[in-house]
Amino acid sequence: MTRTQTSPPPGRHRILVADDHGLVRAGIRRVFALDDSLEVVGEAGSAGEVLAWLARSVADLALLDLSMPGCSGIDLVARVVAAHPAIPILVITMSADDGLARSTLDEGARGFISKDCGPRQLLEAVHHVLAGNIYVDPRIDRTVPEPAPASLAGQQVPRLSGRERQVLAELARGKPLIDIGAEMKLASSTVSTYKSRLMEKLGQPSLSELVRYAVRHGLVD
Repeated sequence: MTRTQTSPPPGRHRILVADDHGLVRAGIRRVFALDDSLEVVGEAGSAGEVLAWLARSVADLALLDLSMPGCSGIDLVARVVAAHPAIPILVITMSADDGLARSTLDEGARGFISKDCGPRQLLEAVHHVLAGNIYVDPRIDRTVPEPAPASLAGQQVPRLSGRERQVLAELARGKPLIDIGAEMKLASSTVSTYKSRLMEKLGQPSLSELVRYAVRHGLVD
């Protein structure tokens, strides 16, 4: 179920809260009620509801859970970024995993925080992202690798496994992670891990540069 409030009080930041558990959304709403500068203007319980809400309403920040029905959380981040690039995304999830954090940031999210956080930390993360900064949960910040160098010029192209080449070929065709996973009988999170590993292994900081590198070096048809 999605609830929308189209006219928050003047000066308040409009927040979309997306989680497939109503009690979680209610708890987050109560946290935001502690801050007069924030207003929850919409709720969504699935990826489809997120996209439908954003198609007809306006938010200053989207707080997205990664485990909702509809499509993988990373795919949802990519779709929201593509359709609404001006809306910053703060990912909130049960998994405080550095690889997952890196994957969501690579797709354009502006922040990543665990649901184990307290109210004060959540509000801090929201304001950090609203200010135009990147926020990563401090408990995993030190484990998130620095962006890889933009190229491996002058170095031998690393050898890829057959599965890595298969994932790379599907990424180069522009297929979403969830579709690649379905075709290869893998969880979309596993495909995302392969993508992150390929970016690190080939020294490319983004998916677009990974694809260009792969084409340039004959790694895909």
